[in-house]
Amino acid sequence: QVQLVESGGGSVQAGGSLRLSCAASGPSYNSYCMGWFRQDPGKEREGVATIYIGSGSTFYADSVLGRFTISQDGAKKTLYLQMNHLKPDDTGMYYCAAKYWYRGSCRPDSTDFSYWGQGTQVTVSS
Repeated sequence: QVQLVESGGGSVQAGGSLRLSCAASGPSYNSYCMGWFRQDPGKEREGVATIYIGSGSTFYADSVLGRFTISQDGAKKTLYLQMNHLKPDDTGMYYCAAKYWYRGSCRPDSTDFSYWGQGTQVTVSS
């Protein structure tokens, strides 16, 4: 069983930065595809960024390309999302998710992630 715990959300002004963390526990960490997703009330959940833990390959939604960076620390089994130049449209609950890499696409538009964290709120004010 994979468990995910997010931290690092908060409130910032537009143009600011935040870094989210997601601590993972469970077997075969290097076999995961992991990602960050966000959802604002009244909107559909949106994939933000994903990463193959084993290879380090990363994928980003067009809306965050060049502003957000997904990374991971294998020794700590922790996933990160560095968010720079934040905009009010980035506001939402951010969720960490994981699945085993052989369970299909690891791109942000994938809808079949198996494991989810409880979420951390990000609020960007103008």
